Amino acid sequence: MNFANNEIITRMIEQTKSIAVVGLSPKPERISYKVSEYLQAADYKIIPVNPTAESILGEKCYAKLQEVPEDID
Repeated sequence: MNFANNEIITRMIEQTKSIAVVGLSPKPERISYKVSEYLQAADYKIIPVNPTAESILGEKCYAKLQEVPEDID
């Protein structure tokens, strides 16, 4: 990886606060759940997008990405 790409990734990580996870599973054994749980523990705001669940990881679910009323980084 060249330096320019590394700098872009570093800036993205530093500036990102909220992440919409499309297709986040409510099942703890699924990778999407584990990754989202890890991100929450690292102080990121997780916004689950799953039309079949009301909440996941303590966060309200949205059926579509377009329904999320807050800013997504």
